[in-house]
Amino acid sequence: MAGLQIHSEEIAGRVTLRLEGILDGRTAHEVRTSLSSLSGREVVLDFTHLREFKDSAVGVLTRELVERPVQLRGLATHHERMFRYFGVGTGESQRRAYYTPEDILSA
Repeated sequence: MAGLQIHSEEIAGRVTLRLEGILDGRTAHEVRTSLSSLSGREVVLDFTHLREFKDSAVGVLTRELVERPVQLRGLATHHERMFRYFGVGTGESQRRAYYTPEDILSA
């Protein structure tokens, strides 16, 4: 299973693109093409089943993700941060910080 497989599933008007395999700069262009073909539709990109996710893919996907709202699912913390650096919102992280300023000030 070399490369990337993109599985498309539509439920209640929302299209989920489930990515499997290796996402790198080259295969990210395939994802951009898939996203472009779904213009005007609600889309979820599911990264949960990737074996490898190269940082170079983030730069390729950024333009498409900034231009339209796409929900991102299954990102590791590192890639959430990478997308945010490029100005792409990833939703709120469910992880709580090790400490917050309020914890320090009230101690």
